[in-house]
Amino acid sequence: MSADVRVARRVAAPADVAWRVLTDWPGQGAWMPLTRVRVVGPGNGHEVGARLEAWTGVRRAGFLDTMVVTAWEPPLRCEVLHTGRLVRGPGIFAVRPLDAATCEVVWEERLDLPFGVVGRVGWPAARPLVRVGLAFALRRFTAYVEGLPR
Repeated sequence: MSADVRVARRVAAPADVAWRVLTDWPGQGAWMPLTRVRVVGPGNGHEVGARLEAWTGVRRAGFLDTMVVTAWEPPLRCEVLHTGRLVRGPGIFAVRPLDAATCEVVWEERLDLPFGVVGRVGWPAARPLVRVGLAFALRRFTAYVEGLPR
């Protein structure tokens, strides 16, 4: 069973600026709460096949989210496949220009639920929390991008 969550936000910044910040993997810690991301190869993470690792948590309490970039269409769309033990399935960042100075950023996760039956039964309760977490991160992203000097 796939568990889909989608959040979108209007950003007062050009699409190329939003894209650059969104896909600056090591820089995501500036706006993604309690998360550190690193590129583990090959290349700089800006190509299909690149591997990423994200640690979400505090010190040793947290989880490792491993990913592979499966689509790279700058400055409009990036897809990753989460391959970790806890988080699995496609994740999508999309940027849609609205005009020269404004865009919409969409973050979508299509997660394969962990924990078998327990995961499927618990998803209706967990989904709103996941959505709130993604929306919170996207609000921080928006504030961060809009605060950048131009």
